[in-house]
Parts: sequence; C-alpha cells; structure tokens
Amino acid sequence: MTDRRPLLFTLAGIVATLVYFGAGEFISGAFSATSAPLLILGQTIIPLVPTAMIKTAISIFGTNDKLALVITLVIVGAILGGVIGRIGLHRRALSFVLLIGLGILPVVLLLSTGGSFLDAVPALLGVGLGCAVYVGLIRFAGRAEQLSGGPVDNDVKLDADAHSGTDLHPGTDRRAFFGLAAGLSVVGIAAIAAGQSAAILARNAAGAVTKLVLPRPATSAPKIPAGADLDIEGLAPIITPNDDFYRIDTALIPPSVDAASWSLRIHGMVDEEVTITMDELLELPLEEHRVSLTCVSNEVGGDLVGNATWLGYPVRELLKRAKPQDGADMVLSTSDDGFTASTPLETLTDDRASLLAVGMNGEPLPRDHGFPARLVVPGLYGFVSATKWVTELEVTRFADKEAYWTTRGWSTHGPVLVASRVDVPRAGAQVNPNKDGQIVTAGMAWAQHVGIAEVRVRIDSGDWHTAELSEELNSDTWRQWRCAFDDLESGSHTVTVRAVDADGNVQISERRPAIPGSATGLHDRDFTVA
Repeated sequence: MTDRRPLLFTLAGIVATLVYFGAGEFISGAFSATSAPLLILGQTIIPLVPTAMIKTAISIFGTNDKLALVITLVIVGAILGGVIGRIGLHRRALSFVLLIGLGILPVVLLLSTGGSFLDAVPALLGVGLGCAVYVGLIRFAGRAEQLSGGPVDNDVKLDADAHSGTDLHPGTDRRAFFGLAAGLSVVGIAAIAAGQSAAILARNAAGAVTKLVLPRPATSAPKIPAGADLDIEGLAPIITPNDDFYRIDTALIPPSVDAASWSLRIHGMVDEEVTITMDELLELPLEEHRVSLTCVSNEVGGDLVGNATWLGYPVRELLKRAKPQDGADMVLSTSDDGFTASTPLETLTDDRASLLAVGMNGEPLPRDHGFPARLVVPGLYGFVSATKWVTELEVTRFADKEAYWTTRGWSTHGPVLVASRVDVPRAGAQVNPNKDGQIVTAGMAWAQHVGIAEVRVRIDSGDWHTAELSEELNSDTWRQWRCAFDDLESGSHTVTVRAVDADGNVQISERRPAIPGSATGLHDRDFTVA
C-alpha cells in the first residue's frame, strides 16, 4: 500500500502554520496592531525587497500592494510549514525546533527593534497553538496510516483491544484527517482575515477619536468654476474623495500618531532650530490650496494620481524661521515610521503652494494620508516630497544625505512629467454613438506647477484632434478633457491621447519604465463601435 505519511505530515505542517498566523493575528486585536506577526514580518521585509520587485508589485496590485504582501507572507509561511512537516516524518524533534523557530522569528524581530515584550505575546500564543495542532495532527496522521494498513509509526501506539473487531474500513481515519486538516485551515485563514479586518476597524476608530477641530482657513481656495468638471460618466471627478485617493507608502499599517503630542522639528544647516507643536501650528494663518499628487510608480494610464483641497501652512514660512544656511540644497523629511524623502530646498522656499498640511477636502487628514500632518509639494512626485506623518525637516545637501527611495535607485529630484490618460471609453467596451451620432472620448491630463495647455486625441493612426479642456483650477491640478468623433465605422478602434503643458513640453511618446524617475509613453485604449 502507498505510504501517505509524507503527504499527511506535510499537510500537518501547513495547517499548523496557518493556525499560528491566524491565532497571532486574531489575538493581536486585544493588544495592538503592531503586535501582529504578519505586520512584524512585513515591516522587516519591505526595506529588503529589491526596487524592481516593489515597482512590479505596485504596477500589478496598485493600492492593494500591502494586501498582496500579507497574502504572500502567508503562502510562503505555509510552504515553509509544509517543508518542516515533511522533515518531521523522520526527524520529529528537528521539525519541532524548526516550527518553533519559524514562529518566534517575529518575536526576535520585534524585540531587536525595541518592541515591548507585551507586543510579543500574540506571536508566542500563536506558536503554542500552532505546535499543539502540529502534535495532534502528526499523531493523527500516524494513527490513520496504521489503521489503513500503512507503515507503522513508532511514535504512535494503538490499543489493540480498543480496535480489535472494529468495522473501520481502510481510509476512514485518513479521510477524517483530511477533514480535520481542512477545517483547521479554514479556521486559521478566517482568523487571519478577521485579524486584518479588526486592524482596519481599529485604525479607522482611532482616526475618528483623534480627529482635530480645524480652524477656518485664513486664505480659502477659490470657488471651483462651473466648467471645471465636464460631467461625463466614467470620467474621474475633478476633486478626488478622500476614500478614493490612492495610498502608496512603505507602512504596512499606517502609524497611529497622537496629534496632542506631535511636533515638527526643523534642524540641520539652519541658523535657528525650530520646533512647532500641533497647537502652535493650528494657531497660524492656514491656507487652502488645490493640488494634484502623483506617484512616481504610476504606470502609463494608471490611477495613482488624485486631486484634493489641502489645508496647511506654507513650508517656506517655517523655513524662514529656521534660516537655511548657504550651501544647503535639500530638505530631508522624516516620517514617524522612519521613511525619508529628499526634497529640493528651492521647491519649499519659492512661491508654490508647498504646505505642511493638516486638512484634506474639508476634513482633518485621514490616518492613511498622513494624520496629523504631512507635506504637499506641487510639481514633484510623492516619493521625494509627500512625506506623511512627518516629524522632521532636516536642511542639508544632496551630496551629504540620501533618502529612502534614492538609495534604491530612484532619482533625487523627481519633477512631475506631463501626462494624460483615457478614462472613457473603458478598455474593451462596446460603444454606441450618442444622439448626435458621435463617439465621445474623455480623460485626465496633468503637469503640476506648470499646467496643461492642450490635449490631443486620435483614433487609430489618424490625425490628432484638439480636445476640449475643462476649466483650470490652477496650474497645480489636473484637468479633464473631452473629444468627440463623428462617423466612426463599426468595429474595433484604438483611442490615444497626449498632452502639452503650458511651457510647450509635449508628453513623451517613448515607452520607458518608472525607474528611475517616472514611466513615460502615450496611453491608449481599445474599444468597439457597435
């Protein structure tokens, strides 16, 4: 008879690992989000991941990259657990040592980075439950094989009297093993999902509790003109709702920062070091500005771009207090979670609307977007400017300091390139002409701090047509465009768009990857005319 023990022991290791992760994630809800084993592993792994892999993950998963990382960790952990279980078939003691080692790895990582022992409790309890499941399953596996006529497991002793004369059929206990393993796996996966969901709910609850009461702006953003939104179904709104605004950062779980104890320190190559608290910041004359932000990882035609009304205080005014010294050319901003960004000093001291922002679309910053304070710098990609949960500004030189992404092969200055995309029609859509017999195409274009002057659209390889543009909010925001075509033949077509900024720069048509400073190329979409 075929020896099924290798399969059964492998499954025992996989199930034990899933139970470990599930227990740790679920129990962490009673402690803190930072005590979850998957979070601890993820926060350790993220800085070690090669830049190319990060870019690929963002291009594939977009704002779901954190979820993809969690799923990957679970899969890798389950595979390792399976290997450990297979080892346990012949080296039982070694498999226990390896399983415990896998389980306490997050504990070691947590304590080595200054974490508290209390935060290690969920992982330790998870190890205990995982090992208990492993012991139970491998004993069950050995028993199932013996009762089914398989090889004898010397670690499993059967009571001959108890089983003599029974009517057990071969495979009965083996099927029971598979059923138990499947049930425990479902419980483990459900516990992981519940733990992740609880962390999200706790994060949202914490954000609600710590909301600030924002003062009225001393300078309000101009009223949005009627023609700023073309009101076309499927077209992105001119102002992106907070819940729809893209989130790309290095934090697996956003930091929970207490606004009451938050402060910003400005130091480095300055004549006077400055520290400002939240109470002091809110007493200053705050300004409203509409600014579009873009992620450098945004693929051609991607949605890692959004436009919001920000409330904050001009960074240039804070830097005036500190008095940057001659020779300084960069400000290294640091987040509460240790992330750093290198921003050209001139972009924080010129007349653009660079803000230390506390509000977003009329509300305090959501936790996901930097509560209680973040940087907003028009004209630069977020990786060199849009530091969330910001706590420090160090005036320095590019020659002396490198930021998080710069050390991973990305550019230092990160100016936004003119870009555009097609939103309407959807890719692969079947389109009917409107009542005027036209096929309407529409989309977005942006060139922050320069502005969009023109958008050109073509069908297939035909001539370029000048699109209708929405009213401009300001040069720091994106604009909508619309272009209608008459008498398009039935069948498949491709619409392509390119933009021109206010300085006359035409969108780069050559396809290039995002690394080191932004993906380039023209966006197109295929559709069918009915």
